[in-house]
Amino acid sequence: MILFRSVLFAILLALITVPYALFGIMIFWLPPMTRHRIITSWVPIMMWVIRHVLGIRYRIVGAENMPAGPAVILSKHQSAWETIALQQIFPPLCFVLKRELLRVPFFGWGLAQIPGIAIDRAAGKDALSQVVEQGRARLKEGLWVVVFPEGTRVAPGSSHRYKPGGAILAKRAGVPVVPVAHNAGEFWRRNAFLKRPGEIVVSIGPVIDVKGVKVEEINARSEAWIEGEMRRLFPHHYLADSGGAESPVA
Repeated sequence: MILFRSVLFAILLALITVPYALFGIMIFWLPPMTRHRIITSWVPIMMWVIRHVLGIRYRIVGAENMPAGPAVILSKHQSAWETIALQQIFPPLCFVLKRELLRVPFFGWGLAQIPGIAIDRAAGKDALSQVVEQGRARLKEGLWVVVFPEGTRVAPGSSHRYKPGGAILAKRAGVPVVPVAHNAGEFWRRNAFLKRPGEIVVSIGPVIDVKGVKVEEINARSEAWIEGEMRRLFPHHYLADSGGAESPVA
């Protein structure tokens, strides 16, 4: 059954995404926020498919913690699921993403038509400047910004060092940080074709105010809350010290 569900999902993903991507290219002349609204109408369709075909549901904890205005979301990153679901859970948002993703056929082409923060990860310190410059522009436009501070997807029970880019953006833009923990990788593992049914818990943490707080402390508070919440909600992932390899720091 899991194999059948996963095959059907892959087929539907292609059938839905390709027309959206082509349409997204055709509406390049529209204002960025209009393109964003049109193209991201793909999200609720895919979330319906994920729920009813893959059998993956989700539950939100801490929804009352979401601030009224734009913020920087620092989220755990375990799978592709959260790159879709966070767009449904939060107000209009964009992601900090690798520029090479925009070259992926269809998916990347559509992604290139909505406001985002595409960075060259090989640019070193210049990559951080790109995050801050583009991120501040997106926040002024009313978009929230999602940053995966570990820099890559990590397996359940593992962690990488938290990079400060998201905290720096929040500090310089003067917007709060919203930490997010979840267990999406338990059902949708990194690069795995087979997805298992189940309930993902998404926990939204208390807002971290950046006023009068140093970047290092913002980053440390975010990491402490996310990793602590992961252990509180999903202790079965941490029965052994699985650790996690360090990733390069931008």
